[in-house]
Amino acid sequence: MGQPVGVFDSGVGGLSVLRAIREELPSEALVYVGDSGNAPYGDKSHDFVQGRASTITGFLIDQRAKAVVVACNTATGIAVELLRSEFPNVPIVAIEPAVKPAASRTKSGVVGVLATAGTLASPNVTKLLNTYGVDVEILTQVGVGLVEQVEKGELTGKRTRSLVEACVRPLIERGADVLVLGCTHYPFLTAEIQAVAGPEVEIIDPATAVARELRRRLAAAGLLAPGGARGAEHFLTTGDRETASPIMSRLWGSPISVERM
Repeated sequence: MGQPVGVFDSGVGGLSVLRAIREELPSEALVYVGDSGNAPYGDKSHDFVQGRASTITGFLIDQRAKAVVVACNTATGIAVELLRSEFPNVPIVAIEPAVKPAASRTKSGVVGVLATAGTLASPNVTKLLNTYGVDVEILTQVGVGLVEQVEKGELTGKRTRSLVEACVRPLIERGADVLVLGCTHYPFLTAEIQAVAGPEVEIIDPATAVARELRRRLAAAGLLAPGGARGAEHFLTTGDRETASPIMSRLWGSPISVERM
C-alpha cells in the first residue's frame, strides 16, 4: 500500500466523510480509526479530546499517513490548532459545520445547526456562528442521544425517531428551512431527520466539501496517488472489534474487516 490518507473520528460517524473521500479520490489508500472506545467526544473535557486527537493523529502518521482528516466536528473545534502545531509537516484537513453555505441558502432567514454540546461550545464554532449569524438567525440544538444511536447501528425505529423529533422539531417550529449537520454521525440519520423536518427543508452535510479540500491540499503538495487501481482501505477501532465490525460494515455499505487499534 502506498502512503495512505489517515481519517479519524470519535467513533463510526466519520465513515460518512470517508465515503465522500472514497468517491472523490478513488485511487487513494485510506486508513480509518474510529475511537468508539471513547465515544462520544461531545461530553468530554477539552483536555481529553485534545489528548485523544493527538494520540490518534500520531498513530496515523506512524502508519505513514501523508495527510490526516479530522472527521469529527468536536475534535476540530477543540483540537485542530494543537494538531497543526504538533504535526506541522503533514496536511491536516478538518471538518466544521457548514454554517456559511447554509446562511447563503436560507430563504426564511433562519438556519438550524444540529451538533454535539462539545462542538457548539468550542471557540471555532462560536466564531463561525458569530461571523455568519449577522444577517440570518442561527439556532443551535444539541443532538442528544443521536451519536449513541448511530454507534449502536440503530438508524431507524421508535427510539431513534423520538430522539430525532426532540432535536429537530424545535428548529423547524422556529422557522429553520436549512439544517446543518454539525456531527459526522448525523448523516446516517438523514432519512429520519428529513422525515421529521419535511421535504421542503434543506439538509447540509459538509463531507463532500471536506473531500474536495483534501484533494486540493494533496494536489498542492504533489501527494495525489496516481490514477488507476482503487486504493486499499484499512479500518481500526478502539472499541470492541466484534461489535464494531457489523455496524461499520453496515454504515460503509459492504462487509469490511475491522482491527483493534
